[in-house]
Amino acid sequence: MTGAGVRLVRKVSSTRAFARLAPHVIPALDRAVHRLTGGKVLLSARMLPGLVLICRGARSGRERRVPLACLPEGPGAASWLLVGSNFGRPGHPAWTANLLAHPDAEVSWRGATVPVRARLLTGEERAAAWSAAVRFWPPYATYQARIEREIRLFRVTRRG
Repeated sequence: MTGAGVRLVRKVSSTRAFARLAPHVIPALDRAVHRLTGGKVLLSARMLPGLVLICRGARSGRERRVPLACLPEGPGAASWLLVGSNFGRPGHPAWTANLLAHPDAEVSWRGATVPVRARLLTGEERAAAWSAAVRFWPPYATYQARIEREIRLFRVTRRG
């Protein structure tokens, strides 16, 4: 995507209209394309790196598959930063409660399923990760500015 295209997507994704519509459309499209391509393609990854988080529901214990934007960290993506922005909506996204209840999960990353352990970031570690996330995708700052809750940040790291 060109620089102008990225700027346009950032601007559009910062709007309240996008926050109302995107949660109903983008994850459904991502799940369908991911399933049809055997885990090799996420449409939203054309704009941002993405993965599919495979975790257990906090209350149900059922498997949940959630397509998410991510910030790969380290060589060979030894870990990923996940931002619980929920497109700037008031409530925390369900996947964050799932990781708090069941931190051992998996991610589907570029066609491979990787076992991971999630950790909620706090304090200085969260501040540094938040700064990196906002540099990576500036609309996160817009999302945080329009909600009262603190956006949850997780680092998911390869297990074993």
